[in-house]
Amino acid sequence: MKRRTFLGTTAGALVATAPAPAAAAPLRLGMAGLVHGHAAGFLGRYRDSREVDLVGVSEPDRAVAARYVERSRLDPARVHGSLDAMLDRAKPEAVVAFTSTVDHLAVVEACARRKIPVMMEKPLAVSVEQARAIEKAAAEGGVPVLVNYETTWHPSNHAAYALAKTAKALGAICKVVFHDGHGGPKEIGVQPEFLDWLTDPDRNGAGALFDFGCYGANLMTWLMDDARPLSVTAVTRRFKPEVYPRVDDEATIILEYPTAQAIIQASWNWPFDRKDMEVYGRTGQVLTVAQDGVRVRLEGRPEETRRAAPLSAPEDDFLRYFAAVVRREIEPSGPSSLRNNLLVVEILDAARRSAAEGKTVRLD
Repeated sequence: MKRRTFLGTTAGALVATAPAPAAAAPLRLGMAGLVHGHAAGFLGRYRDSREVDLVGVSEPDRAVAARYVERSRLDPARVHGSLDAMLDRAKPEAVVAFTSTVDHLAVVEACARRKIPVMMEKPLAVSVEQARAIEKAAAEGGVPVLVNYETTWHPSNHAAYALAKTAKALGAICKVVFHDGHGGPKEIGVQPEFLDWLTDPDRNGAGALFDFGCYGANLMTWLMDDARPLSVTAVTRRFKPEVYPRVDDEATIILEYPTAQAIIQASWNWPFDRKDMEVYGRTGQVLTVAQDGVRVRLEGRPEETRRAAPLSAPEDDFLRYFAAVVRREIEPSGPSSLRNNLLVVEILDAARRSAAEGKTVRLD
């Protein structure tokens, strides 16, 4: 029987759970692209993992590939100049994508033709048209397509979800506020190839609006059981035009639902890195604090700070979760799922139009 995932912990049981047994064999993994800044962190964490056999890497930019061979100790014999070559020679069991956002469609189409599942870095696509093309390719190939967000693996978000949705300790959700971002990709010193496409509206979709607006859209869609908002209103700013002349560096998005509202604040201007949310119900509230803390205030009680329980495998790690999906041990659901992320792109696309036209965009 396939397990349901992302059920969260109960409100009063923020305690550790026993880890699942290790996989019998490492996942034969291919890596599409190295131009996403998260590629370095991924390699540092998983290159020598017993759960993964990195059988092939594709990167058309030879300079970028050479740098990773040197600094991340990649086997040059496993690095290929094209995705097709990597897929056909390495024959991976699954692929993780670290390309620009606009290139996600090409990765999914190439993998789907070969019946290979894909998990990409957020967001799914730069437009609704691309997102639907990804959905079509995945359906025709019969393969799962997932999207990785750092926040999916934060115990604090699952503890907040459990309080609000599973235990219903807050009453009906009426407002959620999201804060996501940092001081700016150039300011924090991202890799030059990453900065190049992050600041290109064609390859990234926008600036901070897509880069960090996707987090709030993803989590709100999860909290709203994949319901589409009634309307999207957005305002974007360019506070640092000398640094980011082509894209926004500040965005505020308001999502309206029949009984709730979300305010998504995405910024390349925060004085520090942050990814947190505030969930307000009719009778209580929960605020996430970093990756594993929550501040809870319920009706008739003083506020308290709790430590969220560690997540149990495979929900505690994006690659462990992906492997479980690939091996059909679980069905994808929640923030990583394609269903959720198709709605995320609808929201981002509408937000981009709203900011450009200066008016609210209503969704069907």
